[in-house]
Amino acid sequence: MKLYYAPGACSLAPHIALCEIGLPHTLERVDLATHKLSDGTDYRTVNPKGSVPTLELDDGARLTENAVVLQYIADRKPGSLAPAFGSLERYRLMEWLNFIATELHKGYAPLWKPDTPDAYRASVIKLLGARFDYLAPFLAERPYLTGDAFTIADAYLFAILSWSDHLKVDLSRWPALRQFIDRVASRTKVRQALREENLLKAAA
Repeated sequence: MKLYYAPGACSLAPHIALCEIGLPHTLERVDLATHKLSDGTDYRTVNPKGSVPTLELDDGARLTENAVVLQYIADRKPGSLAPAFGSLERYRLMEWLNFIATELHKGYAPLWKPDTPDAYRASVIKLLGARFDYLAPFLAERPYLTGDAFTIADAYLFAILSWSDHLKVDLSRWPALRQFIDRVASRTKVRQALREENLLKAAA
């Protein structure tokens, strides 16, 4: 398998998942500013959306969209990072994946744009705060989103919440979120992924 990624982007989540289950893979870095690969190839010939992640399978087929890529990886080793398909627990996990994708991942998006007006930026952060108000109590009472076991939803949430400092989103009102970030960052395989993306010092 080959994972097309950008350091610190949402593609960090499947990178973590690949490391967690020990699935053989290679990494191909994408420059999201130029949409170029290291050899100068236009990344949009790989993924016309121009976004990461893209997971290229051994037969050349490609998957995109984090919630899909993450589940595909987890299902290579059933029971490792996701409950079995068809179980209520799997649908609960999918609830979290969709919440992270639509309410948090997309919620941060305007903050990456340098031309976002200050007033709109404040509105975006306020809306994220409402999402954090919903999320934090779950992580105050258990170590991970679905309980004691680390899952692909936790990898995804970690990748997104890790943007907070860089984007000046103050998490001090939600200590459970900061504790979650620290807890996940201390995992051996998460540190491996961070190291491979040259992010370990920033995450420490």
